[in-house]
Amino acid sequence: MVMNRNDQCWCKSELKYKKCHMEFDEKLNEFKKQGIEVPSKNMIKNQEQIEKIRESGKINIAALDLVGKQIKAGITTEDINQIIHEYTIAQGAIPAPLDFCGYPKSVCTSINNEVCHGIPSKDVVLKDGDIVNVDVSTIYNGYFSDSSRMFMIGTVSDEAKKLVEVTKECLMKGIEAVKPWGRLGDIGAAIQEHAEKNGYSVVRSFGGHGIGLEFHEEPFVCHYGKRNQGMVLAPGMIFTIEPMINQGNYELHIDKENGWTAYTNDGLLSAQYEQMILVTEDGIEILAK
Repeated sequence: MVMNRNDQCWCKSELKYKKCHMEFDEKLNEFKKQGIEVPSKNMIKNQEQIEKIRESGKINIAALDLVGKQIKAGITTEDINQIIHEYTIAQGAIPAPLDFCGYPKSVCTSINNEVCHGIPSKDVVLKDGDIVNVDVSTIYNGYFSDSSRMFMIGTVSDEAKKLVEVTKECLMKGIEAVKPWGRLGDIGAAIQEHAEKNGYSVVRSFGGHGIGLEFHEEPFVCHYGKRNQGMVLAPGMIFTIEPMINQGNYELHIDKENGWTAYTNDGLLSAQYEQMILVTEDGIEILAK
């Protein structure tokens, strides 16, 4: 549909098109003429949506902070699940993973050689030396947020500590690569370069994703790749960056019994950090860290 300058903008801001997204659309059209992929309109969040997603993110981060205060050797991953579930519900929110495509719990807890989607259990007790990723996702007033952190339990090996530290650095390298009107491939390139420089590999079977109005939206965010390739990063896009970095090679397999948990094929350690990024006119905002 062709919009006139004085029409109400397609983003539902109630502003006239000429004062809202007309210049934005003209810029995207210039990229399209060059054969460069651009985001669809449903990937662009308006200010009202951004504020609602930001509110969801605050609850999400507070839940992770609460885990950070209580996680230690001797507690079970089910204890972590209960912390997240009870806090989230108390805030008037919903744990996004619960019943998502049949997932049975309110959080993912992935330990040591578990790459992602570890299912909490009262039979899994955290012990000294473990590294564990806690992946929290929240729905608040219909808006989604998503973030994860690594926790080192007690005294961990130097090898495990280095992996966790480098994985966090990979996340930050990926975030630093996000520029308004930059390219999606810049993110994966920055992460891959840093991981491989340190002797690690980047998981390729999973990646980041658009988020906000749904749990998983477009675009898919690869954590490996080449610079100056892929979709244009336009202001208003919200997506996760969540590199999974393996101590050994990137090959993995899914648990045949539960159908969810991914493990490294070589049995070596894996780590992950995740944050939710808003592309702005002059940079970025981390909505859940």
